[in-house]
Amino acid sequence: MNLIIKTLAGLEDVLAAELAAIGAEEIVAGKRAVQCAGDLRLMYRANLELRTALRVLKPSRQFEAANEEELYTQIKAIDWSAYLDVNDTLAVDAVAHSKIFTHSQYVALKTKDAIVDQFREKTGFRPGVDTDNPRLRINVHISNTACSVSLDSSGESLHKRGYRTEGLIAPINEALAAGMILLSGWKGDCAFIDPMCGSGTLVIEAALYAMRIPPQLYREDFAFMRWADFDPLLWADVRTNARAEMRTVPFPILGFDKNFQAVQASEANAKAAHLEGKVRFDRRRFETLTPVAEKGILMMNPPYDARITDNHIEGLYEMIGDRLKKAFAGYEAWIISANQEALKHLGLRPSRKIPLFNGALECRFIKLELYEGTRKFFRDQPPLPEQKETGPIPKTRLRKFPPGEERRTLRKRKDHDKP
Repeated sequence: MNLIIKTLAGLEDVLAAELAAIGAEEIVAGKRAVQCAGDLRLMYRANLELRTALRVLKPSRQFEAANEEELYTQIKAIDWSAYLDVNDTLAVDAVAHSKIFTHSQYVALKTKDAIVDQFREKTGFRPGVDTDNPRLRINVHISNTACSVSLDSSGESLHKRGYRTEGLIAPINEALAAGMILLSGWKGDCAFIDPMCGSGTLVIEAALYAMRIPPQLYREDFAFMRWADFDPLLWADVRTNARAEMRTVPFPILGFDKNFQAVQASEANAKAAHLEGKVRFDRRRFETLTPVAEKGILMMNPPYDARITDNHIEGLYEMIGDRLKKAFAGYEAWIISANQEALKHLGLRPSRKIPLFNGALECRFIKLELYEGTRKFFRDQPPLPEQKETGPIPKTRLRKFPPGEERRTLRKRKDHDKP
């Protein structure tokens, strides 16, 4: 079968790599989605194991529609009795990027009307609508006049892992957190620290990844379980094989926050994720934080001054940069932020900048390599006075001169700089 897996903007290539790892074929990354080919086992594994997926869709029909009547007619032409019984329930999700179909909710309504009218004409009765837990969830995507109708095998969005029992202001999306971890290249082979952990999402996703725990291992309900072709034995085998891959890791996975409520929320969420005793949270300010191991990775989602207000946002980022330089030499640091100006106050040059979206906020996910020794020393030195006034120092300043020659060179430059 062909599958379409939805994801967040910027994570398409990460999702494509995840799909390749579980055996998908004919993988094509698109915009916020990846297409692939596979069998029923792959569809089950995709729902259970993919960390950056939002929904796993099974395409049913594609067609062109130039107006709402054509949309209605084409939807009604599909034999919906192959998927639904008159006593079942349905829900329709629609996304429209079109000058013709300008309202996604209207597209969903016309789709629903076409389906229930087909049943009413054949049987005199119609299926009901249940937006929370339907027997069949249908996805309609329209781009200009191109329409794609798919069956949603996931049901509730896959970014909802079920462990977030306690939340704070502006929690990061679980799929985005997992994508950040995968983008960093961390393999669970060294310490992982989130010094501003909030509700603990980055730490929990890091632990799930490092320990190879499927993100949906404890989820009891998927939409495909209500399909006529659901194979419970195959599903049980997929889950058993996934459990066999789980492991423990010898490196600490830690979260810190200055807010006591954040630490409490993180601990409650970790317990709900069955990670009690496998990760640790503690109340501590980043200004006083020291490394727990010689080598590790730091990842954080600091305030952006957008949804979380901070009266001294530039000072906060200066403090983050100073602490990274002073205490975490030898570590890698990854920071996501929607505040481009604040990032400049870190005082560190990123080696990578990756565009991502945290909700509607366009962010940069940056990598900072915290060198030890000479490279770190020279990078942290303030510029010489001449650099501020006259620009970069000429190469001749870097040469070795005979005694007395250097003084004459500097005097000439000083005279030249006079107005």
